[in-house]
Amino acid sequence: MIDSRQASAALADIDDIVQRVKQSQLYELASLAAVWWGVLVFAANLVTWLWPIYAVYAWVAVDVLGVGGLIALRVFDPKSHPFGAGVGIRLFLIFALFFAFGYLVTNVVGHFGPRQLGTFWPIYFMLFYTLAGLWFGYAFVAIGLGITALTLFGFFYIGEAFPLWMAFVNGGGLILGGLWMRRI
Repeated sequence: MIDSRQASAALADIDDIVQRVKQSQLYELASLAAVWWGVLVFAANLVTWLWPIYAVYAWVAVDVLGVGGLIALRVFDPKSHPFGAGVGIRLFLIFALFFAFGYLVTNVVGHFGPRQLGTFWPIYFMLFYTLAGLWFGYAFVAIGLGITALTLFGFFYIGEAFPLWMAFVNGGGLILGGLWMRRI
């Protein structure tokens, strides 16, 4: 027999293990998403640097493939979310609102040029990454703040090679961040 103190300690240990497993599953899914977006963003920044005339098409393709990939990752996840297919619809709506607000800010309120767009969108994405980290773990905060700081550095100090800089900072940062989350 165990006394109530030992039972409480055992239950606390079980709760701790459950929390670690949940965070591990979240980091696994988030790492896949970060690597997916990182590869797409890296490619689009290279297109922007090498063939600027095709940049708008590259970024539309990245957005469509990125969101589609995330929805597929979430909907077809073998450890499916308990709320089922509704998660995919909500995820789609979140991204629709996210992009609609970004479009409103960059094209309606302030008519951003290519350099400003190349700075705004990564910082905007990383804002939500950093905010997610306040609930889900320090890896999100570190990745979000790191990419934001390097993006701002590039905006102010990197000249014509800014899109190439962003390929490595934003795309490469997401890839490295995603791989790092797999090890945590």
